[in-house]
Amino acid sequence: MTYRYYEASLFLLRIVLGITFLVHGIQKITNFDSIIQYFASAGLPGFLPYFAAAVETGGGILLILGLLTRLAGLAVTALMIGAILTVKLEAGFIGGYELDVMYMAVAIALILSGSHIYALDNLLQKYWNRNSN
Repeated sequence: MTYRYYEASLFLLRIVLGITFLVHGIQKITNFDSIIQYFASAGLPGFLPYFAAAVETGGGILLILGLLTRLAGLAVTALMIGAILTVKLEAGFIGGYELDVMYMAVAIALILSGSHIYALDNLLQKYWNRNSN
């Protein structure tokens, strides 16, 4: 019974993190010109708005689907570390980077645990195991 709670907890974390990042990614894509200007005004390299939009949108979709969960979690972690170090560190923890740390913690939990229930990763693993023999 405890294992099912563990599975359900990881599923909830994966879905909520995925939805959160997907929504942020869609917001970036729909306001991309202003996002590019914001990144430039912060003195950040020109490729970063594209990277952020791709990680947030693509990573969000992958997390929701439970596909390449560990890779998506790694990309989210890298994005949060970058956001903290380049933009939010000066603001301090409260009102600065506290949410980024939480997103990063959830992403790291998913890197360590994988996707578990209701995930395409599981279907792919079963397919590979069946066809590797």
